Amino acid sequence: MDELSVGSVLLTSCDGGLGLGLLKGLMEQRRPPRHLFAACLDPQGKAINEVALGNPSVVVLPLDVTDPNSIKAAVGKVQEKVGSAGLNLLINNAGTTRRSTLATETAESMTLVYTTNTIGPLQMSQAFLPLLKEAAEAEGQHEMSCSRAAIINISSILGSIEAGEAWEERQDICYRCSKAALNMLTKCLALEYGDRGILCVSVDPGCVTPPLGQGTGPVTMEESVQGVLRLLVQLSATSNGTFWDWRGQSLPW
Repeated sequence: MDELSVGSVLLTSCDGGLGLGLLKGLMEQRRPPRHLFAACLDPQGKAINEVALGNPSVVVLPLDVTDPNSIKAAVGKVQEKVGSAGLNLLINNAGTTRRSTLATETAESMTLVYTTNTIGPLQMSQAFLPLLKEAAEAEGQHEMSCSRAAIINISSILGSIEAGEAWEERQDICYRCSKAALNMLTKCLALEYGDRGILCVSVDPGCVTPPLGQGTGPVTMEESVQGVLRLLVQLSATSNGTFWDWRGQSLPW
């Protein structure tokens, strides 16, 4: 398949799950990014260090997307590495959920999940905007793409108001509402940053099966990772402010 050609990528929540899977997928490309920033809550974690060990292009960053000071420190570390070339691709992957129904949902859970799933990507996009702008304005960059400058928000079909997917299986009100709000954030980012050459898109990676056969997700980690990476290659100016899944299919808001 065509591979993503990109100079620098910052990927949040690389402690495990999809974040770690995407990190591995990017590292395994024939031409991996020159700078690959793997942001983790626990930069000393066994899984991330086993993957990053001995790879000079990977920088493991401590980062809590709910903490403005943590984000500010990460911006400084990324700036040191990329310099005037800026940051090409920000993948806002950090997310959380709390199982709930409409009857059991609480203000506490709504606040906690919104803080990570919606406010986190907002704060990350605001903080890294100067570096994304530098990448977008770099010489030789003209067409909008993930290779030039882009913000990818990892969302979910459960955040689609029109689809109303899987209601009988899992209501999870806080998660659904946070992802619907994240999709609106993607649209707002596209409206504001599009004129600056920064592509902004929401992506549903699918319901991924956890490792070791646990759970019932219909998508394997490898399928999801390869699908998302294929999609990132294909995104262009006409994709700005839209919602896609790992199979490359457009999703309704």
